[in-house]
Amino acid sequence: KGKGSTATMLASLMKAAGKRVGLYTSPHLLSFTERIAIDGEPVTNDILLDCAEELSSVMENRTEDDFPGGESPTYFELLTMLGFLCFRKAGCSDAVIEVGLGGRLDSTNVVMPIACIITPIELEHTELLGDSIPKIAYEKAGIIKPGVPVFTSATRPDALDVFRKRALECGSPLMILDEVATLHDCLISPEGSVATVHWKEGSTRTLFDHPLRLHSPMIGHVQARNAATVAIVAKALGYDEESIDRGIGSARLRARFEIIPGNPVIILDGAHTEDSVRACSDDFKFLFPGAGILLFGCAKGKPARPMARVLRSVFSEVFITKPGTFKESDTVEIEEAFVAEGFSVKRIDNTEDALEAALSHASAERLPLLVTGSFYLCAAVAGRLSR
Repeated sequence: KGKGSTATMLASLMKAAGKRVGLYTSPHLLSFTERIAIDGEPVTNDILLDCAEELSSVMENRTEDDFPGGESPTYFELLTMLGFLCFRKAGCSDAVIEVGLGGRLDSTNVVMPIACIITPIELEHTELLGDSIPKIAYEKAGIIKPGVPVFTSATRPDALDVFRKRALECGSPLMILDEVATLHDCLISPEGSVATVHWKEGSTRTLFDHPLRLHSPMIGHVQARNAATVAIVAKALGYDEESIDRGIGSARLRARFEIIPGNPVIILDGAHTEDSVRACSDDFKFLFPGAGILLFGCAKGKPARPMARVLRSVFSEVFITKPGTFKESDTVEIEEAFVAEGFSVKRIDNTEDALEAALSHASAERLPLLVTGSFYLCAAVAGRLSR
């Protein structure tokens, strides 16, 4: 995973190099304008409204029959088009586009890019993308275009096999992070992540002739890998090391192990799969070696029991709630999963009430509160804290 973090780092370094950069990502935290960023800031109302009117005029009086397949555009398809219109209106010279779901059939895949990046994958959205890593990798590999260089930080051999095959078919150069680099002295702190990237013999020697020390304000061992991937992509595209250093060093993205100081300390992390929750738990354990309180909510169909099993190695108390109102959630099923893993559970379906109870308990116990399981839950909490 790490699509949003990688895209944000890349856009930041392009801005540091003097480009006017559009960045399209999802999901958003507090406002959907976060999905359409110009030079690191959400799109302004004047640009947004002009482009929304242009899009609306095109859509006016059209029916399903006017579109291929007899289906009206989806919300995400319209938002993607709106993003492209905003980038044009704002005079962006370059854009970084994060794929939504999958890749091959995603609405963002209409672009002809100068580079493709594929981050690690796992079993997610299996009802749409397939029930195995190779099937999901096939969908992700759909963004690979003829002759366009491909970079990946993926690690699963069965996924890499798919990427190699697709890149070969397309005549696209493929660079795999772990085949060209190793990370050393990786350290995380409340201020961010640092690591030294050493380059193996081979193609990266033409890009870097010395180790690269990377600093990111985003916290997590996975962020060090994201930064290393971005550095390779940027150098291959001709960006200098000063832009790489400044860009990665200033890139921030909310709800990715975001620490909010106070009593209690609150950590927002949108992890919602077994692997991402494991990474979150490992980082929490490193930075907060004592106990902690957990506020958890996830959408229906997410792997609650496996996530609970991972989290049990760090936490014993959990408040279960709904991840806001946007996504359907079965809190009874989630409660059963956490009880089965040995947690002390308090279920409060109302998200705001659950947050207040979790905050009060964590404050009284003087323990940090981790909010995870869903970006939508993190968004609900961030919205409450900003009021």
